[in-house]
Amino acid sequence: MSIDLSLNRIRKLLAVFPEPYTRPTIHITGTNGKGSVCAYVSSILTSSGLVVGRFNNPHLLSFIDGICIQNKPVAPALFWPVREEIHRLDEQHAIGASNFELFTCFALLIFERAKVDVVVLEVGMGGRLDATNVVPDASILASALTAVDLDHQALLGDTIEQITREKAAIARQGKPFVLGPQVHRQVQDVARSVVDAAGGDLLPYCPVTPVEWDEELDGAQTPAGTGIGVPLLQVVHVSLPAFPEPVRALLPLHGEHQLSNLGTAAGIVSALLTHPACQRPELALRDRLSPATIASGIRATRWPGRLSYHTITLPQDPSGPATANPDGSRVLVLADGAHNPASATALAAYLSTMLPSTGSGPLTLTYVLGLSHSPPKTPEQTLGPLFAIREELSKSRELRLGAALLSFTQPQRMPWISAVPPTTMRAAIETLLPSSDLSGIEIFEDTTEADEAQSDGAAATFTSTAAKMSADPKADADRLALERPPRTEHVERALRWAVGRRRGGEDALVVLAGSLYLVADFYRLLEKFGQAQEIWGTN
Repeated sequence: MSIDLSLNRIRKLLAVFPEPYTRPTIHITGTNGKGSVCAYVSSILTSSGLVVGRFNNPHLLSFIDGICIQNKPVAPALFWPVREEIHRLDEQHAIGASNFELFTCFALLIFERAKVDVVVLEVGMGGRLDATNVVPDASILASALTAVDLDHQALLGDTIEQITREKAAIARQGKPFVLGPQVHRQVQDVARSVVDAAGGDLLPYCPVTPVEWDEELDGAQTPAGTGIGVPLLQVVHVSLPAFPEPVRALLPLHGEHQLSNLGTAAGIVSALLTHPACQRPELALRDRLSPATIASGIRATRWPGRLSYHTITLPQDPSGPATANPDGSRVLVLADGAHNPASATALAAYLSTMLPSTGSGPLTLTYVLGLSHSPPKTPEQTLGPLFAIREELSKSRELRLGAALLSFTQPQRMPWISAVPPTTMRAAIETLLPSSDLSGIEIFEDTTEADEAQSDGAAATFTSTAAKMSADPKADADRLALERPPRTEHVERALRWAVGRRRGGEDALVVLAGSLYLVADFYRLLEKFGQAQEIWGTN
């Protein structure tokens, strides 16, 4: 299924809305980090006493959880009537809106009817022609651009410059546009040109600096989980022009790149405090946003699947021998949705910095990997950074590396998404590593589950739904999709294999990465095990 980027259909749909969209909105785009920035901003605003709606994509566990109020997915009782109303309008006016356009409208109408104070809106893809860019100029408080990199080139352009033009085109006349830290220097000049042409005000991000932990100020440190001593939080100073002293805050999200993401979020908060276009009396932002509420919001930020630590217990395997894990096995999993070369590089950088600093003894490191098929991006480009760190890590401690290769579950309402087969990932690893290095890596290739997922194809995922729809044409495909039992066995097999690799006296870490769709399968397994509280993690 092809993706048709256009604003024509959603403009028609918005024109027949039962009520106009008027919510003050913060609009965020970028290649990497935009979800984290949305999470920071919504948490800070919520901690400041505002009612905040947030729209993110892709969804995590179900398509409803991309629409949140007060950082929690909206209730089904709120979602379904709006969904049915928008579908009815789409059919009555023969608009033919896409799934994402419909979902954007679901979110906008839900937020409007809930009368939330502020909406934090994440762009789906690109910016200029993304469905979220239909929000009226009068509703926009501020826009922001996180790190730009190569992704979705077939739709956005083959160069950083082209992609930046598409993304920066969400800028609005007279409104602040915050430019986050960039890897590619050309982004700043291109973004400035686009924002200037739109009549917007280009503003910088705010500096974020790590500082030493002070038990008198910050309390006792707590590790993120068992096995390796990763600190749960790091102390940072956030410098905002509105305040004479930096805001001291405890940062719960891990990785060097989160300093950049927080800097972008702080830039948005700074714009809300200082830019004339953001001064709306009904919001009282200057009264609400204080150093204390900003620090509280940063500490409360949750963004699962982005360098998220989870200590889980695998129950006894009923199909295994009686001696296998008789008391259950605890395993520390670092879940990260790194899905492209840039985000994989960020994950690798985090691992190469964190692992040598948390111990010197032997380490069993197991990757659990699943990738989406997204040309021209290749498996080699995404997997390369993760395997390139092996040599460097081996200098600081004895390392035994393994990789479980999986296919993820077909995500709901996204038939254009497909998983890279495990055999293809194995071939990519063999391409990346010389045979001498490859012999030292254990590989678990989940071909049984791959055959089920890939040979049957995406359509197989919806076989039972299609059958029910055929039997009852009035049946709701979305409701049936939510009722479908989740597929989790592939992740469970991989985790049991990872636990089996561990030797006595070794530190052990499982890194589950490559796609948020694989992370979602992992979280569904936690729900199956009755450990759903771990979805939001200890961080």
